[in-house]
Amino acid sequence: MKRKKTVLHHILAEKQKFEKRKEGGGMSAKDEFGTTKYVIYAEFEANGIVERPDVVGAIFGQTEGLLGDDLDLRELQKTGRIGRIRVEVHTKAGKTYGTITVPSSLDRVETAILAAALETIDRVGPAEAKIKVLRIEDVRATKRKYIIERAKEILESLMEQEIPETQELTEEVKKAVRAKELIEYGPEKLPAGPHVPFSDSIIVVEGRADVLNLLKHGIKNAIAVEGTSVPETIIKLSKERIVTAFTDGDRGGELILKELLQVADVDYVARAPEGKEVEELTKKEIVKSLRSKVPAEQVITEIFYKGRNFYDVIKEKEKAKAREEKRESKPPVQAVTPPQPQKVEERRHQPEPRREERIIKPIQQPKPSELDEFGEFIEKVKASKESMALLLNKDKNTVAEIPVRELTNQLRERKDVYAVVFNGVITQRLIDTVSESGVKYLVGARKYNVVRRPINLKIVTFAE
Repeated sequence: MKRKKTVLHHILAEKQKFEKRKEGGGMSAKDEFGTTKYVIYAEFEANGIVERPDVVGAIFGQTEGLLGDDLDLRELQKTGRIGRIRVEVHTKAGKTYGTITVPSSLDRVETAILAAALETIDRVGPAEAKIKVLRIEDVRATKRKYIIERAKEILESLMEQEIPETQELTEEVKKAVRAKELIEYGPEKLPAGPHVPFSDSIIVVEGRADVLNLLKHGIKNAIAVEGTSVPETIIKLSKERIVTAFTDGDRGGELILKELLQVADVDYVARAPEGKEVEELTKKEIVKSLRSKVPAEQVITEIFYKGRNFYDVIKEKEKAKAREEKRESKPPVQAVTPPQPQKVEERRHQPEPRREERIIKPIQQPKPSELDEFGEFIEKVKASKESMALLLNKDKNTVAEIPVRELTNQLRERKDVYAVVFNGVITQRLIDTVSESGVKYLVGARKYNVVRRPINLKIVTFAE
């Protein structure tokens, strides 16, 4: 009786241990199997008394040569891709029951094949046996579960603590992150923001400190000249991008601006407030300066040819804008003249005014727009679930249906395209490519950041 109780207690303890591992609690896989990816859990039953070495020997012996050399258990264990096989056994009524645990560093498919191979074992030692795979546990999922639970505990303890000067700490961290965002661009390794390599428009400033200040306030497409001579990288970029020259409000800024306008293709000019440098401006001053930018052609005409001051031009521009806004907001005043009293006698003798005959002209129907002819093509690209472009010839016949990503390459190869209809965004770069290909109409879903429009190209959106 006492022996039966001992065996029953042992069986219950083993079962609880196995159930705990089955639930994946407490990082058991991490503690037992280190850095393995998967763990195979299986149970076996043998019609006789067997021990652990018998089970391990059966696993290695009966799977040898079954799956080929690549999945041979002995070779996998030598190379560390299969860990130590753990076997737990207990006996009851002349039979042996137990669990098998196999840690694996193989991928998901190979681990599943190995698990299925275990079920082909039909004998352990002298006894017949049956092995059944219960499940394959992803150790990384167990680790993730542990990480989430532990992170909750850490966050709760962190929220209970009072952190003084949170705003200052946040700003310090942001400042450090933005400094790390600074990159080196071009052969000259010019200091630049992270968006310079792919942005359609860039801001050219004087030095590294200016780029850092713009990064601090969220502007990530700035690049520095770093010196008085303009680098070749800036000249090359100015031919491909929309360039805004943003220089200091002192004599040095004016000299650099003159050189930029002479050697590079600058589109707009902005200056820091008079007497200030870009590196010391606040966010409000930066935004105001960039909003007050002046087209480069006007700067060349008004300042360098006529000898005027840049800031006088800005002031005149702001005054003209204020007058325009005041004129629009002020309603027109109509002079009302009081009616003059007339004598009764004069009214009697005055002839009645003749009623003028009104000639009502028939309402003329508006002429159909020349873009209505693209209506059916617009509906076709709208109905497409993928990004699609239609290339049309002069007779409004479709010559090609292509994905939007291939549009630029197709336009460079073809010379018979008259119109392009696509369900994408019209950008400045696409406009330049289309214009060079001799296309007359460009129809797209919407426009974004379009500055220059060629005379020989008509651009229309679906809303129009």
